[in-house]
Parts: sequence; C-alpha cells; structure tokens
Amino acid sequence: MEFVFEKINVPNRHSFITRKLPLRTNDSVHSHKNFELNFISSGAGRRIVGDHISGFEKGDLVLMGPDLPHCWELLEEDQKAFCIVTHFSEDIVTSDFFKMPELEKVVDLLKESKRGLRFKVKEGKRMRLELEKMTQLEGLDYYIHLLRIFNTLLKTEEREKLSNPIAQEGSFTRNLEKINKVYEYVFQHIQEGVKLEAAASVLNMAPNSFCRFFKKKTGLTFMEYVKRVRVGIAAKLLAETDKQVTQICFESGYNNLANFNFYFKNIMGKTPSEYRRSFS
Repeated sequence: MEFVFEKINVPNRHSFITRKLPLRTNDSVHSHKNFELNFISSGAGRRIVGDHISGFEKGDLVLMGPDLPHCWELLEEDQKAFCIVTHFSEDIVTSDFFKMPELEKVVDLLKESKRGLRFKVKEGKRMRLELEKMTQLEGLDYYIHLLRIFNTLLKTEEREKLSNPIAQEGSFTRNLEKINKVYEYVFQHIQEGVKLEAAASVLNMAPNSFCRFFKKKTGLTFMEYVKRVRVGIAAKLLAETDKQVTQICFESGYNNLANFNFYFKNIMGKTPSEYRRSFS
C-alpha cells in the first residue's frame, strides 16, 4: 500500500465541502492540509489513522486534523460501501469567527483531532441523515448545520484518540509495511488457524517483541485483532447470506459456538442472531 499526499479542493468562497464518496479496495494511505470528518454510511473494512490500524464498520465516525495520514480500505471488492466526508480549511481555528468565546470548545476539539478522534454516537442513523443533508445545503444554512454537527460531537462523551503523534513519514511508512505483512498472514490463515509464533516469524521477531510492537502500532493485542477479524467476517456473512449461525461460526475461524457467541456479542453488542435480525 502506497502513501501519498493529496490536495483537497474546497471550492472558492466556501469554507467547507461535504460529499458522499465510494470506498474502494487497495486505497492509498494519504494526507492533506484540511480537517476531515469521515462517517461510514455503509460497508466495513480496515481503517488506518496515523499509526493506528483497526477495523471499521457502518456508523464509524472520525475527525482528523491536517497532515494526518489515513485510509479507509475495503477488504472485499463486492461491497457497495460509502462514506460521507466533510473537508474544511486548516485555517478555521485561527479565523476571526472561531475566536468567539462560544466556539472555544469547538476549537479545542479541532486541535485535539491532530491524532484522530473516533466518536461513538448513540444515534448513528440520525447522524447519517444530518450529514447527508449537508451534501445538499449551501451558504449560511450549510454553516449553521455544520455547527450543529460540532455541537453533537462535543456532547458525545464516548470518544478515543487513535494515533500516536507522527514524527517522521519514513518511520510511519516502514511500520505500515510491517503491519500489512501481518494482516496478510492473518487473512490467509484465518479459517485454518492463526498462530502467534507464525505471525511473529513474518517480521522475523521473537513472539514477545512482536506482541509489544503490534500493540504499540495498532492499539490492540495480536489476539484481540484476530478476534475482531473473525467477528468482522462473521458479521458480513450474517448480513449478506442465509447461512446457519453454526456454519458461519466455523467459516470465521471459531471451532466452538459458545466462544463465537461470546466474542461476537462482546465486540458487536448483539448476539449473532440479534445482529442478523437487524438486517431483516
């Protein structure tokens, strides 16, 4: 996966631009000068923000500051997946309008986004509708609507910083290449069984050193990541096929239905059967 710098063209006489865009497989890690608010309206895959790498799914909402490398990559080509993206100028935090005392917390939020902020909003459908509406607004209505979005973000207490500070592009790129090798190993062996020792050997590391490296770069232990991959595969099969839950359990790499049900609910907040019913 390559790393590129991208220039986002915000139209003249506009401070913001909101678009609904398709997600793709094999997308490039990129960065740009603008702030970005990214909401996943459909689809699932892998999210890279700085040196943080994890899965994403429908309802994923992330605010990122300027120059922060990122990528939302589909892992399956047949998905029809979209995101709603708002880009706004990096100069917004120093503009006269945002110097108003009432907007101080918004400015603080934008400054905090330099490491990437993921928000867990309670009403994902409502957020999607609000952001989709912004793709059709213009002028003052658009500006007011964006302030409403900021207000919702400020009220969202459940949030997490994703990335460690990125010091050097070269170091980031090398680490990304290493993590990608591990991911390739996991996806190639997820059904037959993933072994810690085998994953560590991919990077020519001892298991203990590998575990420390992986946790530092992804925020997850290696086995936590493997569990999320398995649950992600299962979620896709539950949503898109009529296969029995037991069959999906084995196809996603579990050999015990009780463990499958436990980890699926722990990660997704629903049992496999409840999750499937939400798509009916």
